[in-house]
Amino acid sequence: MEKRIINGHEDFESLLGKEIGVSDYIKVTQEQINKYADSILDYQWIHTDPERAARESPFKNTIAHGFLSVSLLTYLWLSIVEVRNVKMVVNYGIEKLRFQQAVLVNDEIRARFFLNDIKNLRGITKIQVKVILDIRNRQKPAYDALFSFLYHFG
Repeated sequence: MEKRIINGHEDFESLLGKEIGVSDYIKVTQEQINKYADSILDYQWIHTDPERAARESPFKNTIAHGFLSVSLLTYLWLSIVEVRNVKMVVNYGIEKLRFQQAVLVNDEIRARFFLNDIKNLRGITKIQVKVILDIRNRQKPAYDALFSFLYHFG
């Protein structure tokens, strides 16, 4: 997939109200889930114990931590855009995050990105991106939310 090139504020501005892009699907593995559990010290069995999950979980499988799927946003975003002439990017906020469906181990997910809002804050570009995280072969997405980023262009 060819990345969308963003050279500055004006390039983002031209995308207001439009789809920026759709990432490729990536698989969420048990190894990823376990490493994420190690990093946040959350070892709840629904994430880390496949045998127990098969017996006791309504999903009959382990599921990814909700915030693991949120954490993958940066990778998915950078897989579809190349922002040039930028000195620094800051995660600014998340609004209206709503988890709709669990991501099961070995599910494949992708993100759809839409530019919802843009502001010029004295030379810093603040964008708000609507993100929908799809799960392959499922009707409901894993989540949708509004993510805000600050781009310091140089």
